[in-house]
Amino acid sequence: MLRRQFVNLCTNALRQRWSPALLTEICPIRFKYTQFKGVKGIRNRKNMFESNKMQNNDDEDEENTSFNHGINLEDRDYEEVANTAMNLSHNQNIEQHIFVLQPYIKWGAKKSTSNPDLQLKEAEALVHSLPNWHVQLSMKVPLESLEKRILFGTGKLEELKKIVTKGRSGTKPLTALFISKGTLSFAQKRTLESEFGIPVLDRYSVVIQILRLHATTAEARLQVAMAEIPYIWGQMKDANLSMSRKQGYALSDIQKEMLKTREKKLKDELEKIRSHRKLIRSKRKQKNFPIVAVVGYTNAGKTSLIKALTNEQTMQPRDQLFATLDVTAHAGMLPCNLEVIYMDTVGFMSDLPTGLIECFIATLEDAMMADVIIHVQDLSHESWMEQRIHVEKTLESLAGNLSHIENLTMPPIINVGNKTDLISNLPTENLDESLKMVSSKTFTGIHELVDDVEKKVLETTGRKKITMRVKNGGPETPWLYKNAAVVNARADPKNEESILIDVIITDSKMQQFKHYFCKK
Repeated sequence: MLRRQFVNLCTNALRQRWSPALLTEICPIRFKYTQFKGVKGIRNRKNMFESNKMQNNDDEDEENTSFNHGINLEDRDYEEVANTAMNLSHNQNIEQHIFVLQPYIKWGAKKSTSNPDLQLKEAEALVHSLPNWHVQLSMKVPLESLEKRILFGTGKLEELKKIVTKGRSGTKPLTALFISKGTLSFAQKRTLESEFGIPVLDRYSVVIQILRLHATTAEARLQVAMAEIPYIWGQMKDANLSMSRKQGYALSDIQKEMLKTREKKLKDELEKIRSHRKLIRSKRKQKNFPIVAVVGYTNAGKTSLIKALTNEQTMQPRDQLFATLDVTAHAGMLPCNLEVIYMDTVGFMSDLPTGLIECFIATLEDAMMADVIIHVQDLSHESWMEQRIHVEKTLESLAGNLSHIENLTMPPIINVGNKTDLISNLPTENLDESLKMVSSKTFTGIHELVDDVEKKVLETTGRKKITMRVKNGGPETPWLYKNAAVVNARADPKNEESILIDVIITDSKMQQFKHYFCKK
């Protein structure tokens, strides 16, 4: 009824050329268009959990399930709390000039094992990952402990205050101080902000800023939103312990209830995603698609390697930290004509709380349940060995978190040294003999890697290469093409009515073949 009145009104307005003011004055009906805020189109747009599906995939509906969670991920009340706790900025057009500080323990039992210079470079790379963010100043600072209220001693604090004061009065004034430590307590941040007069960021809040920028799908946005909650609760707890009301930070009961409700909804939706991925894995298992998960440190070249392995031109690798947030599936073909799925995963990074990684557990499960894992390592990075150790420890931790899943064992791992085209002399020390040297850009070593992947896949999945003699033109041939990987088919020199087919087949499919075609 309302729609009909509105159409008639617009028609009369066009015929009689009413002015907008007159139309507004005489219109007795007030029409309002309300746009859903939050994830764009999340209520009525299908969510792609995997960018590329295998050909003839009958499970398209299951792959493109939309989650009608009704969570407003851009709720103003929540954003006020998040911005206060994390100093987040949604306006990416505003230029930020950052002073990067890399603290490290130089003496004692807690002495840092990592190279402070390389840590500082990584901190600068985090800043450069954000548009319009610039590193104005950077330096590393030796400390006795990372737990002190002000972090720095009196002399170092005065030195830093002079640097910040000078930086704030320059042509490009400093806008924030980034202390490259996993998390800073509420007391540390507020004390330093009062000393320096500019916002203070830690690694957690900067990484969240990057994740927000790169989260383009509904699934990724849900996981990033969930990763923010533990940080906010932690800041609130520190604030309560440090007499927060005197420092101007305290959550009201309404805000606490809002956080609890948001956290519960996010957990429920992530559990739905987890169940949905479990269903997809079950579908793949029924179709016997081998899974090869590609993991590694952030920006190690995982996406580039998958593009080289699959020759998928639609993939666009980016030279950025945390460029990939969703686990995406990409179809590939092994030399034996066996189709496999390469899973692109979220990159790892050191000095990040486990709570942040655990929010991506729903997608990382795909890697842990793969048939084979390819661990990509950036050989051009000065601390590639430390990155490798960190990823290995993270994988072990994930395996422990998934211990409730029956018969879960760590898949065989193929170590791949990537970006050999960027280094003149390949490292010879501490090299694992099994490390596969490749370049995703020049395709050096890719063919050898594919052969190794084929070998591992056949071993893990129990597939065997068999030559079978079948009747020429009989039903056996199309059945084998559908249920096995046909490597080669040729005429039988001993019998003109038969052909010889080389196939890669599982034991279960072999038993089915015998049941259907091999009579006593």
